[in-house]
Amino acid sequence: MEWRERVAREKRAAFRDEDYWGRPVPGFGDPRARVYVLGLAPAAHGGNRTGRVFTGDRSGDWLFASLHRTGFASRPESVRRDDGLRLSGAFVAAAVRCAPPANKPLPSERDNCLPYAARELELIGPRVIVCLGAFAWDAACRLLGIRPKPRFGHGAEFTAGDGRVLLGTYHPSQQNTFTGRLTEEMLDAVLGRARELAGG
Repeated sequence: MEWRERVAREKRAAFRDEDYWGRPVPGFGDPRARVYVLGLAPAAHGGNRTGRVFTGDRSGDWLFASLHRTGFASRPESVRRDDGLRLSGAFVAAAVRCAPPANKPLPSERDNCLPYAARELELIGPRVIVCLGAFAWDAACRLLGIRPKPRFGHGAEFTAGDGRVLLGTYHPSQQNTFTGRLTEEMLDAVLGRARELAGG
């Protein structure tokens, strides 16, 4: 929490004239979504700056472009909270709601934040949970009480006892997208599969 607020005060030079959000970042999207996309945590100069998850950073550029190509997003980019972007059939959130140092949240931060995701799942009632990376996969398994935890991998698919389906994909971080570990086609395939499983 202290780090999140310090980043918002000190700012990155490129954003020095902007007012940073600097608070926990809520989920965003269609309240009747059949697909719930779960990420890691807000980026220090992305969601922590803009106040909307996956907004204003490179991971978000990849994610929202794919959500647009697969019919979930009204536009291919997410720049700021008031940019007119709308999601249809999808809701995007993070397992950890505050930007962590080095983008590496502690298990205690995950556990403190999971009740927010649990409440979103309860209110929205999605059919499919798309997990962006192993951290989100682990968080989703904890949320749904899945034991033993199924193995994570890109394209992994697991049906929980309540009928909800977990889908795994590598996180759209620069570490994965710059190296080709995750391609646009790979991410589109997982989100397309989520749409299929969600019933359209």
